[in-house]
Amino acid sequence: MDRCEELAAVSAIGHGIERVHLSPEHARVNEMAAGWMAGVGMRTWRDQAGNQWGRLEGREPGLPALVLGSHLDTVTDAGRYDGMLGVVSAIEVAARLVPRAAELPFALEVVAFSDEEGTRFSTALTGSFAVAGNWHEDWWERTDRDGVSVRSAAERFGLDPARIGEAARRPEELVGYLELHIEQGPHLEAAGRPLGVVSSIAGARRFTGRVVGEARHAGGTPYGKRKDALVGASQVVLAVERLAVELGGIATVGRLQAFPGGVNVVPGLVEFTLDVRAEHDEQRDVLVDAITAYAQEFCGLRGLGFELIEVHAAAGVYCDADLVESVTAGIAATGDPEPLTIWSRAGHDAMAIAAVTPVAMIFVRCEDGISHAPGEKVTLEDVAIGIDAFEATVLDVARRRA
Repeated sequence: MDRCEELAAVSAIGHGIERVHLSPEHARVNEMAAGWMAGVGMRTWRDQAGNQWGRLEGREPGLPALVLGSHLDTVTDAGRYDGMLGVVSAIEVAARLVPRAAELPFALEVVAFSDEEGTRFSTALTGSFAVAGNWHEDWWERTDRDGVSVRSAAERFGLDPARIGEAARRPEELVGYLELHIEQGPHLEAAGRPLGVVSSIAGARRFTGRVVGEARHAGGTPYGKRKDALVGASQVVLAVERLAVELGGIATVGRLQAFPGGVNVVPGLVEFTLDVRAEHDEQRDVLVDAITAYAQEFCGLRGLGFELIEVHAAAGVYCDADLVESVTAGIAATGDPEPLTIWSRAGHDAMAIAAVTPVAMIFVRCEDGISHAPGEKVTLEDVAIGIDAFEATVLDVARRRA
């Protein structure tokens, strides 16, 4: 908990935090995490995607690694535990297992991923995608709101874009990946449970959208002549929620901006973002199609243009059955013999890493399910139980591989 507060102090803005990929603050928290890893006795390095790593050898040098970790970047106006709790918990588990490292049938690695949220360049999971060998070359040319490209930011950070492939890990190098994370939802709290087992992670699709109308004088333009882009966009936003509820998915418009933005001007253009997810990819894709069809029809009737451009897509992932059994055993070791199983509505680095190694996750209860906001809270007692379960999970994986 104290280390989460130390990390939170880097990039604190008011009551919240904003720490984005390849920023000076990113470099500072990497250095902090590397120092803690080294203090445990781990060999540390930063890969060419900006991820920070530590490694503790097992019963013999060079064994495949069981990786523990999460991310250190944040959304805008973030809380103190999303991602960060998973990193510091992984380091604590590694510290506890140092005396038993010579017994482990694998190496133990901790990773602090660099860009899970995608806040700066609107492309999430880039650090973990790079580790899975799925870096997309067109990402180098994406720019932030100041026009700085990923390539330029990486070079300023001290990375070499030509060496991005060196961040990729091979399946034979890895045993699996385990991630502890706050739930970011209310289900554990409602059930009165401190911990849960994650069954799967929802696949997300993200879009930038535009409703195109005509900017005209607010007083002089009669309603029959108006092509008000904001009226069209507002109806689309309402339909996003309605269709998500009807079709059993989750869809969110997180940002909406009208142009030209004059108090006495009919908006001629609205730009917005759309995030769509569901427990199953097919269900999610049906929802995307329904939203698109409604928006095109409504905007067409109003004489408005509608555009939707996909900027991120991640397939849903099922957690590995064997690792889920180990997580279940780890939680059971803390006194909950039948842990609650939950599918993750939020995306995580585990879903990218699943392309190269088996994955599983532990959820920790958070107050009222609040996340991606300064009100994010966990209790010391829940975190302590979570770390105990995390350690027990690693030992169960070791037992199964012995």
